[in-house]
Amino acid sequence: MNLLRSILHTLFMAVTVVPWALAVLIAAPFLNSTQIYWMCAGWLKLAVNGGTVILGIKNHVIGFENLPVGTTAPAVLLVKHQSTWETFCMPALMPHPLAYVFKKELLYVPFFGWAMGRMDMIHIDRSKRAQAFNKVVEQGQRLLNQGTWVIMFPEGTRIPRGQKGNYKSGGTRLAVETGAPVIPIAVTSAKCWPRKAFIKKPGTVEFSIGKPIPSAGREPDELMREVEAWIEAEMHRLDPTAYPQG
Repeated sequence: MNLLRSILHTLFMAVTVVPWALAVLIAAPFLNSTQIYWMCAGWLKLAVNGGTVILGIKNHVIGFENLPVGTTAPAVLLVKHQSTWETFCMPALMPHPLAYVFKKELLYVPFFGWAMGRMDMIHIDRSKRAQAFNKVVEQGQRLLNQGTWVIMFPEGTRIPRGQKGNYKSGGTRLAVETGAPVIPIAVTSAKCWPRKAFIKKPGTVEFSIGKPIPSAGREPDELMREVEAWIEAEMHRLDPTAYPQG
């Protein structure tokens, strides 16, 4: 049954993304960046709702009260990364437009990448590390000033359930450079949508939003250690059976 559900959801996304992306490409010249964002986020909400109906995956979010209040209040969201699910869910859940930092190769993915290219996000060339970070800071500051929150996955790649990746300080470096607070977020998506798995399982994914951590006067590495400690402790609390020590 889970295999059939997974096939149906994959087909659902494939069938719906093509007309949605074409609509974005046609409408983009007539829309501003915020309107394009919410148009694209509409498909992500559709994919998430499809995941709930077809796959039986539900979301439970705690800590909404920890998000900054105000249309231009800045934030750098640093999120635990276990699967594709949180990549789709974050724009569907957050009240502000989000800007992902992603490798430019994704822009060449048919339809999905083409629509992403119309959004005001930060795509970088990972082979040019110094230039890439300068671009992240420059564009990140502009986006934060206009009320768009920057979202990054500090582990850099999807991590198997019950494991911890190498937390990189790019997100906290951006926060320190721009003065934006950091919002740590723990996610238990691998319980239902394991890393690189085609077959998904029904269940509830927990999103836990931590309190804002000020970045002023902090060192990026030290700030990232605080973020890492909070996220990993929260992961143990949310999904204790995934860890050897409970």
